[in-house]
Amino acid sequence: MLTIIIVVIVIVLLIAIYAGVYNGLVSARVHSQESWSQIDVQLKRRNDLIPNLVETVKGYGKYESSTLEKVVELRSQMMQVPAGDHQQAMEVSDQLTNSLKSIFALSESYPDLKASTQYAKLMEELSNTENKIAYSRQLFNSTAANLNTKIQSFPSNIVAGIHHFTQVEYLQVPETEKENVKVSF
Repeated sequence: MLTIIIVVIVIVLLIAIYAGVYNGLVSARVHSQESWSQIDVQLKRRNDLIPNLVETVKGYGKYESSTLEKVVELRSQMMQVPAGDHQQAMEVSDQLTNSLKSIFALSESYPDLKASTQYAKLMEELSNTENKIAYSRQLFNSTAANLNTKIQSFPSNIVAGIHHFTQVEYLQVPETEKENVKVSF
């Protein structure tokens, strides 16, 4: 009788451990998905601000139409990226960020634009959004690291394999951002 009780206790304990490990994996996956959702929200926010920015700049920078066209084109590409393609979304987002830097620089060439309160407000909104995107990317990579660690660690790697949990790819910094900055005086 004692042997049966010990076997039942061991089985119950193993089931509890298995359930705890499985729930930990599910929780890590949900946090990873939620952190990507935060990036998605900020990308949408930026996409919503861009038309207002383009309209504001159009009146001042008649000679800068190629810059504006590039921003509009990249915004359209961003909206067409498939929902699950995180890497492509970040690649287009990085290109859009670089194009927006050109618009930020326009204010130096057009003092009236720089003095425009609407332009200043939009620049502040976009700058805040860019900071939120950067923070959200860091958060995503942290949650991805947590999930990936659980998927690779014993004993959760066994449960992850049984339930087909897959690792999440980290968001990478574009190669152009890693190049040395050339400073000349």
